[in-house]
Amino acid sequence: MKSDKLFSEFPPVSTEQWEEVIMADLQGGDYEKKLIWKTIEGIDVRPYYRAEDIKDLNIEPTTKKDNNWDIRQDIFESDINLANQIALEGLKRGVNSLSFDVSKVKTMEDMKALLNGINPTEIKLNFKTNDCYRDFLLLFIDYLKTSNYDLQKVYGSLNYDPLVYALYKGEFGCQEEEMFERLVSLMTIVKENIPNFDVVTVNGHVFNNAGASIVQELAYTLSAANEYLANLTEKGIPAHSVGYRTVFSFATGSNYFMEIAKIRAARILWKKIMQEYNPKCDSAYDLFIATESSFYNKTIYDPYVNMLRTTTESMSAAIAGADSISVYPFDCAFKESDDFSRRIASNQQILLKEETYLDKVVDPSAGSYYIENITSSIAAAAWDIFKQIEEKGGFLKAIKEGYIQEEVNKTAQKRSKEVAMRKTTILGTNQYPNQNEEMSSKLEVLCHGYENPANEIKTLNCNRLSEPFENLRLDVEKSSHKPKVFLLTYGNLAMRKARAGFASNFFAVSGYEIIDNAGFDTAEEGAKAAMDSKAEIVVLCSSDEEYVDLVAGVTPVLKGKVNHIVVAGNPVEQIENFKNQGITDFISVKTNCLESLQNYNSLLLK
Repeated sequence: MKSDKLFSEFPPVSTEQWEEVIMADLQGGDYEKKLIWKTIEGIDVRPYYRAEDIKDLNIEPTTKKDNNWDIRQDIFESDINLANQIALEGLKRGVNSLSFDVSKVKTMEDMKALLNGINPTEIKLNFKTNDCYRDFLLLFIDYLKTSNYDLQKVYGSLNYDPLVYALYKGEFGCQEEEMFERLVSLMTIVKENIPNFDVVTVNGHVFNNAGASIVQELAYTLSAANEYLANLTEKGIPAHSVGYRTVFSFATGSNYFMEIAKIRAARILWKKIMQEYNPKCDSAYDLFIATESSFYNKTIYDPYVNMLRTTTESMSAAIAGADSISVYPFDCAFKESDDFSRRIASNQQILLKEETYLDKVVDPSAGSYYIENITSSIAAAAWDIFKQIEEKGGFLKAIKEGYIQEEVNKTAQKRSKEVAMRKTTILGTNQYPNQNEEMSSKLEVLCHGYENPANEIKTLNCNRLSEPFENLRLDVEKSSHKPKVFLLTYGNLAMRKARAGFASNFFAVSGYEIIDNAGFDTAEEGAKAAMDSKAEIVVLCSSDEEYVDLVAGVTPVLKGKVNHIVVAGNPVEQIENFKNQGITDFISVKTNCLESLQNYNSLLLK
């Protein structure tokens, strides 16, 4: 009763009243530009949502009965004994699902060595191989039978996905008809022997790691799944059997709420697709979603920030109801993981379960005005793309023509430009770098890519978003000379400090030595100090109004003796005048930071 009285004291506030207050606070500013977030997916996200915004969304409750998930560890090591050792270490730390590269498992002895100490009825096993999945599957089943395991209790998956595989390898590996015949054979073998094992894994994370938007990743994953579904049902495999044995593998990135919405939208759209096949069993709708950390947003520099990234990514997956979560070690971008980085990766999930109880509530974001709206928006946008692909003849035809690859590349280019302009921040790389950090001596591997791919179809690119900036800094580290940048600060205290901070951050991204100063009383004094520093770049840091006097005072001293005299800012009306006096460059938030620093590197490095 007390609570009823409390709320009665606060009259409801209408949306119109909220909007009036917002417009007053904007003081004539553009509502769209200042408050509407236009995502790269083409979705307009409003500054706030209210109960009225979800009343027409036709929200369907999830069919999941709990929010528990598998703590999965992906083991990329192909050496059998080492892979087994890594797996056993993971099991001790709480991992309950393992993924193995089984390309070297050819005999029963190999299988025994790989699974030594691992009980397939207690731990989920997931396998990927570059060779024949059928031969491996038969070997695995033979191992299970000879070891007297209960085949009904064996869970896991094969990573059979020739369609998406072709996008990063450049070839299908076999003829189109044979591709689906192999899949029918795998489905039949699994159904007759280990019925709870999944066969198809649609590797949607490949799109994410190539720079696709969240909407594209979802749409293309659904399209590939539908290609399998259509072909298998034509060959006599029931729709519910396909759905029951299909895994969707997504990568989760740093866009926290959008990633939650993506996974929720996947279940909605899969149901919509599956209904067209009139399945005889509701198990067709029980989509198994496995997520892994995005590789696209991981960095070499300031690598411990990767831990923060994978933490939010895992939270997104857990809140969205992923069935399996795999966290990449924080050092995956530049070296083979070690026991420490693998332990941190598995502990992140354990903490999410044991400390935050994210596994205790089914669909915890349900009813959130914001998440329900972006779930609906993502689902609608992905469905539009899905229909476009179907109109083109389906996923297989679309990748043969290179349509999907081109669309992903367009988005990747947009994302790369935003990073280059620093509209998108990669902490520790294109913004706020650790100037004392050096990584060139620590690098073991730079990309999980593929050399010399076949050219049967066009491949997707494999480049992390931060690589161009990392290459700038690595070039400086490997050079015999580290360029010096002298910040000549003068005049208005607030402006000179702000522009010195901007300039320092700008050039530190390349790993240049930054020489900062408290400020100079005269332009001549600053010019003399700049000469004494022997810096190749002198950056003038002051207010627009004071640049006229500062430029006039320093250029007679520095012109012809310093390679680059730079103004921090964009004094449009004075640019030509300053250039005539000897200013060589201007840096501001409108500068393409990447292109600018690439130019400086080409001129200054020895």
